[in-house]
Amino acid sequence: MAFVITSPCEEEKAGECVEVCPVDCIEEGKDMFYIDPDICIDCGACEAVCPVEAIYMEDEVPDEENEYIALNRKFFEEK
Repeated sequence: MAFVITSPCEEEKAGECVEVCPVDCIEEGKDMFYIDPDICIDCGACEAVCPVEAIYMEDEVPDEENEYIALNRKFFEEK
């Protein structure tokens, strides 16, 4: 299970998450950042520094944000 970035990141792209990630699993997309679930070590560093509270553990993503789980996976499948 990995962390997932959700809608508050769209157009915000603050980037603190990228700076603190110890395994460089966060990549920038066109409108937001994405976390590679195959590289994420579930350390939580990104969640703690996100200024817009956009990052959740996958099983804690709010129901209204569930589409971002699939969007995150799709981003890395298309690479």
